[in-house]
Parts: sequence; C-alpha cells; structure tokens
Amino acid sequence: MIYHVLPGDAVANDFRKTDIGGRIVVCRECLIVGPVDADTPFEFWEQRAHFILSEYAEDEIGFQERVADELEKLSDVEAGDEVNLWFEYELFCQSNMWFCLSLLDGPDADIYRVEPAVRSKDDIWNGFGLLTPADLRECFKRRTKFETADLKLGHDLWQAYRTGDHDRLRKLSTSNSPCFPYLAEVCDAEINKSTRPQQIIREIVEEGTTDFGEIFTEFTKRAGEYGFGDLQVQNLLDRL
Repeated sequence: MIYHVLPGDAVANDFRKTDIGGRIVVCRECLIVGPVDADTPFEFWEQRAHFILSEYAEDEIGFQERVADELEKLSDVEAGDEVNLWFEYELFCQSNMWFCLSLLDGPDADIYRVEPAVRSKDDIWNGFGLLTPADLRECFKRRTKFETADLKLGHDLWQAYRTGDHDRLRKLSTSNSPCFPYLAEVCDAEINKSTRPQQIIREIVEEGTTDFGEIFTEFTKRAGEYGFGDLQVQNLLDRL
C-alpha cells in the first residue's frame, strides 16, 4: 500500500489532480499551538479535542472524526508499505510531520519526505500553495527517503518538541539531514514562539496597520517560518 500524508484539504484537492496513485491521509492538526504532551494516545487526542473546543469552538466529536480518526489511519501501515509525508518547511508543518513520524515508529515501512522543492530560496515559506499539478509531480519526483538516522532524528525532534525541551531542540537544530531542511530556522522559531510572534504583531500594529488582511500579510513576510494561519494570527492580535 502507498500512502500520501497531505498537509490540509487544499493541498489534498490539488494532489488529486496529479494522478499520483495511493491512499490519501489528510493531516488537519495544528500542533504548533496547544498542549501536545501526553502519556497515551487516548490522553493526547482527548487534550487536543478539549483545546480545539476551547480555542476554536469546534465540537469534540467533529474533531475526532475529522482530525484524530484521519491520522489514526497511519496505524494501518504495515511492513513493506510506502508512506510519503508531504510537508512544508515552516514550524506549523514541521511539528505535524514530527508527530506523524512518531505514529509511524513501529512498522518497517519505506518513508519519504516530499517537500516543496520547486520553490526558490526567496519563496520557501509559501510551501505547496498555488503549485500546479505539474509542480507537485516534480516535488514527488525529488522526494527524499528517510534513512535510519533521519527517522531517529524525527523521533528525537518530536520528543523534544512535545516536552518543551528547548535545550535539546537547540542541539538537534545543528543536525545535518536531507529530510529536515531549514531545521535551524524552525527550531529557533519554536524556542522563541512564546514571545517573538506576539512582538511582531505588536510592531505591525504600532506602525499603524489596522486592516487584518494587511496585518496577516505583513506578519507572514516577517515571520513566515512559523506558518501561522489566519486563526493563529487573529488570536495573537486579540491578545494585544
């Protein structure tokens, strides 16, 4: 079986136009915000559901069906299967990918990283957005296989991330792996996540910008490494 884990419904819709075969799993989580440390899968999904309910007013049953049950499909992966993790470079996607790697820690499957490799250096934080089916096929063609050392690094990154171990993240950020480009920038973003995004929002507002669309666009220019969506930026704005 071939699996394609895709970062959201928009990318999944574009992926379906590529005619690349395989089973689609859509990652709809947002692990860049909220609690992520739990001892068991049940506790993990329970605390995530409570957080999503309190933060975004989505009901827990809907969260279980749309998010948790979807990612639980990865428990069906068996030895010899192929799993393609389609994730972008920024922290939003990276934290989700680290989690997916933790779910795949068991079956001896062939795991690949598919990144937005067609992006220029000046455009890396835009990810798969607005790429054509031909672009996505080229990204797939350039995929990178996770070797044993890469899988261990992914496991270590998730453990450090979920426990908030910034000293460990700092050390891991210097690792050299083709499966984790821009790792230093992403780890630094996480280490400063509690202060830097809020400070950037404050600076933008103090400069006189009041329209939310303009605030969001400017925040993305200054802090694209976070990959925040409009909901996360709105929450930052509400907390000023």
